[in-house]
Amino acid sequence: MITRELVIIGGGSAGIAAAIAAYNKGCRDILLIEKDPELGGILLQCIHNGFGLHRFGEELAGPAYAEKWTDMLGSTAVEVKCSTTVIHLTGDRHITYVNPEEGYVTIEAKAVILAVGCRERSRGAIATPGYRPSGVWTAGTAQKYLNIQGYMVGKKVFILGSGDIGLIMARRMTLEGARVLGVAEIMPYSNGLPRNIKQCLDDFDIPLYLSHTVTDIRGKDRLSGITISKVDENLTPIPGTELDFDVDTLLMSVGLIPDTTLFDEAHISLNRKTKGAVVDEHMMTDVPGIFACGNGLHVHDLVDFVSMEGEEAGNGAVAFLRDELKPADRLSLSPGEGVSYVLPMYICPENMEEKTEIKLRVTGVMRDVSLVLKSGDKKIAEQKKLKIQPSEMEKLIVKRDDLAGLKGELVLSVAKA
Repeated sequence: MITRELVIIGGGSAGIAAAIAAYNKGCRDILLIEKDPELGGILLQCIHNGFGLHRFGEELAGPAYAEKWTDMLGSTAVEVKCSTTVIHLTGDRHITYVNPEEGYVTIEAKAVILAVGCRERSRGAIATPGYRPSGVWTAGTAQKYLNIQGYMVGKKVFILGSGDIGLIMARRMTLEGARVLGVAEIMPYSNGLPRNIKQCLDDFDIPLYLSHTVTDIRGKDRLSGITISKVDENLTPIPGTELDFDVDTLLMSVGLIPDTTLFDEAHISLNRKTKGAVVDEHMMTDVPGIFACGNGLHVHDLVDFVSMEGEEAGNGAVAFLRDELKPADRLSLSPGEGVSYVLPMYICPENMEEKTEIKLRVTGVMRDVSLVLKSGDKKIAEQKKLKIQPSEMEKLIVKRDDLAGLKGELVLSVAKA
């Protein structure tokens, strides 16, 4: 069996960044596997701008952002296999893939990075009532049809969910001549970035119906109309609040889920909230030598952060290969009051760099608060925030020296400033 030093599964922004980071750290036997015919992942269909401000200091469209990374990868000796699908990954890092040229191949890796991306929640995942006519799409699928294949999916459109892809598609469909009648969001706040609310809805006078959801879908062959209803604090539709819309298309932007297809066979533990792997500060899962990063770990709001996390995983994989990650006591990291999830879930101070970055999402829109990290009653770190909201990932820096001598659990909470 062929043995490779580092195998990276997924050739989107996280996987490419991980490969480059590992190469720059001195790893020379790297194989990058991508299921699509070319590298770039979801970026290739995201023709809008807004990418690269944090990583490159310039505003780029998705394909241009991907091109920058692929150009950097081209200056390395990383081996790339496109049109190649990984079908098995075991806990001892045996990888089986298939492609047209080689057929069915099994190799062994000394370290693996999972940069597998995410998938969209479908209509079935939220149990929307009504018939099942054509014209009901996930927003990302509609984006691919329009931006890559040049097909208009409808003329009279309604969007369920105010995630960023849904908001961007509201603008995109409008620019292509469709009429977007509105966006419904079941939560009392939008799940999209504020700039997308302004640029994609407000600028085009597209109404946003907060605390509303679709309660009926009409039409047997082609969608002919929908009904939305206001929901209460338990997210239950309120009778008498129904609004009807005559539309031929419904786009579903109801959330993204990390693609964990390969995780079960490798016995990688998952976090109930993120739906992705449980990892430490080096992005290593609880299976030694297997790392996870990007939207396959948890869903990000900005692709720049996906790339940065890929670099963290690449650096961590090289540290593992060099036997620099020593067995040592580790601290568990848990979400407290006002925090939906934290990442990493474990921190080993002895293996840390000088400092590490904790990522988190909060449970609601809050103002004039502080992010507070504690070990018992001891405050470890604090950062004040004028405003925080679930749609934007927050970060808190913690220093290695501040964690020295601690044992047990760290809790990150939101407190009044």
